Amino acid sequence: MTTTTARQAGGSDPALAYYRLGEDIADTKAPEGPIEKKWATRQFEAKLVNPANRRKLTVIVVGTGLAGGAAAASLGEAGYNVLNFCYQDSPRRAHSIAAQGGINAAKNYRNDNDSVQRLFYDTVKGGDYRARETNVYRLAEVSANIIDQCVAQGVPFAREYGGLLDTRSFGGVQVQRTFYARGQTGQQLLIGAYQALERQVQAGTVKMYARHEMIELIVVDGQARGIVTRNMVTGAVEPWLADAVVLATGGYGNVFFLSTNAMGCNVTAAWRAHRKGAYFGNPCYTQIHPTCIPVHGETQSKLTLMSESLRNDGRIWVPKKAEDCDKDPRQIPEEDRDYYLERIYPAFGNLVPRDIASRQAKNMCDEGRGVGPAVVERDLEGNERKVRRGVYLDFADAIKRLGKDGVSARYGNLFDMYEQITAEDPYEVPMRIYPAVHYTMGGLWVDYDLQSTIPGLYVTGEANFSDHGANRLGASALMQGLADGYFVLPNTINDYLAAGPFPKVEVSDPAVVEAVGASKERIAKLLAVQGTRSVDSFHKELGQIMWEYCGMERNAAGLKIAIDRIRKLREDYWSNVRVTGTSESFNQALERAGRVADFLEMGELMCIDALHRRESCGGHFRSESQTEDGEALRHDDEFLYVAAWEYGGEGQQPTLHKEPLEYKFIELKQRSYK
Repeated sequence: MTTTTARQAGGSDPALAYYRLGEDIADTKAPEGPIEKKWATRQFEAKLVNPANRRKLTVIVVGTGLAGGAAAASLGEAGYNVLNFCYQDSPRRAHSIAAQGGINAAKNYRNDNDSVQRLFYDTVKGGDYRARETNVYRLAEVSANIIDQCVAQGVPFAREYGGLLDTRSFGGVQVQRTFYARGQTGQQLLIGAYQALERQVQAGTVKMYARHEMIELIVVDGQARGIVTRNMVTGAVEPWLADAVVLATGGYGNVFFLSTNAMGCNVTAAWRAHRKGAYFGNPCYTQIHPTCIPVHGETQSKLTLMSESLRNDGRIWVPKKAEDCDKDPRQIPEEDRDYYLERIYPAFGNLVPRDIASRQAKNMCDEGRGVGPAVVERDLEGNERKVRRGVYLDFADAIKRLGKDGVSARYGNLFDMYEQITAEDPYEVPMRIYPAVHYTMGGLWVDYDLQSTIPGLYVTGEANFSDHGANRLGASALMQGLADGYFVLPNTINDYLAAGPFPKVEVSDPAVVEAVGASKERIAKLLAVQGTRSVDSFHKELGQIMWEYCGMERNAAGLKIAIDRIRKLREDYWSNVRVTGTSESFNQALERAGRVADFLEMGELMCIDALHRRESCGGHFRSESQTEDGEALRHDDEFLYVAAWEYGGEGQQPTLHKEPLEYKFIELKQRSYK
């Protein structure tokens, strides 16, 4: 099918003016047959590379979080030459450390009827039936291997008195399948991955390049063959060449400016690949995490995540009467408290999935029953209003049941962190929480092998369009990152590399020269503007637009406003941004400027995707599409597909390619947690 305008394709799509419609896309790598045999079949059918030939092949891995660190370690251990890049001063993560709560796995330790099938079902249902069945089943299947791998690495998972690994529940499930470590689980899992990585660095199979930021992808004869980096200390712009490239660069939640992500998290690596031909899948799917410490001022640059595991024992409530919101919560009697999640969702209570818990917290505050200090909210016309953006997370009942020491053993680190930030003792006074931008389910489109639409470009972890559909269950991000890095990618990339070694590419190749030249030109252009506004002021304004019109609730009118304002803001950016310093030196303003330039393009695509998807599902809630009682209303007859966007060129419309989602092993239902 030739590319046509969306208007010609018919329908009453309000996004008609913003995109073109292309031919459908399909995942051709998942084998036929029963779902429980697909992964074993694919592993067997994939071509192998013998050990001697692996030494002749080079793979670039960008990112050193759970997905990147695990992939680099595994590929190095297999005998490939690995070049591993990160923008930190040593192999570290930008964001996965923030995962305090745990990692999911279907091991049925509690004998509570968990299984691979149930993890598969919970994940698909939690993602509101917008995930690819084959990928999700594989994720559930290999999840148990992750725990064994990490225990073998010495990851200090919490244990019961008898020595067995301890588990707890996260939102959206009725079993205890979340394994955790005292402190921050993400940190402990990373230490395990890093010891494996450093072992390969010592062995010489992995070369580590810290303080190098990827700023361009090199594509030669249609294949990904390298990257361009900027040395963040010296400013040197350099090409790096290989037989394949793996992106493990996380999500793009910082398009909202305020999020739980580390401040360095960005979209540049993925967006540069997108501009070179990699399709971007479901960019509008954003997860809002329900248990974050509320915004406390106008100068914040990051929001603090509190583990979702707190919802196991903490009860969430607001006052029934708005006039009680000023009172000390301890003075509000039980009969005047609205435990709204327990009231609305009796089967799951406080453990409903994140998208539902977040939206209901917003609803309570919008009704005027929020708690805590009133914060000033400004709309984009400058109108101000004061709103209380907080709900209570109360542990009084848990302390009565378990004792203070029992609660401390489970959540002591989180309670200490909360007290240090808020100066309130959560053992005495209920915590206050409010939703915040956390995880992005969209990302570069990949097939079953984790290969993008550019041959030789693989994408793992949060950087790909995700196994989670339209919403991710808590503790499944760590599961996907490690599954991709340890167990999936090392098996599937062999199939591609078996055709190598590929023709040697020289730095003088026209494609390499073009990529390096374009990178330098972009840097020079940013430095040459010399306007009056800081990079951060543009980023904050973009974040306000995104949060207001493409945040927890979206509608057609607001999204059109957002697209228009983002376009004007981007135009202003390239004529009025001020980037100080030079390119040939350490320059954080320049680093941020490149990232924000990509966010300004990314934000527009997010809004176009949200505008074209005229349904509610998971983290994408369109106010025009809801049930009578305010729940997300899907339209499976129209939108049962992955939206894979092709870059249209500078100033041109993107092209939408649909990957139809087929459900053969799970029945499509309207999601209910009541």
